[in-house]
Amino acid sequence: MVRLAKLEDADKLYELNALFNGEALTTIDNIRVSLLDNKQEIVVVKEVDNNLVGFLCAQIKRSFCYREAWAEITELYVKPEYRKQGFAKKMIMFIEDYLFKHHNIVKFEILTGRNNLIAQEVYGKLGYQEDNEIHLRKII
Repeated sequence: MVRLAKLEDADKLYELNALFNGEALTTIDNIRVSLLDNKQEIVVVKEVDNNLVGFLCAQIKRSFCYREAWAEITELYVKPEYRKQGFAKKMIMFIEDYLFKHHNIVKFEILTGRNNLIAQEVYGKLGYQEDNEIHLRKII
């Protein structure tokens, strides 16, 4: 089942995020606070036999420069043993449908690694296309 994350998912989300991004980038308490208070982020989970096997995070973005909000899928992870079963696709389709119905969002963006060809293939099959923008970063 694909569904919105709940507060009681925090421990399992921490474990999945540690597999995805490495330990010590967040805490269980930080995840709980985010699930409760962060209204711009929507977290979706994939559940198999009452176990979380994947998650997706989407950020709702707004600016006075544009009439309509848009969304960016910022995180997407499925445990290796559950890949190639369409779970990433199901989570993406769920968040697209949810944000359209509840926030009238019709524009979605995804940032992925240049060398992450498997993810790019999945996104391409769902209609996502490379654009002409580049991503820059600075850490201070």
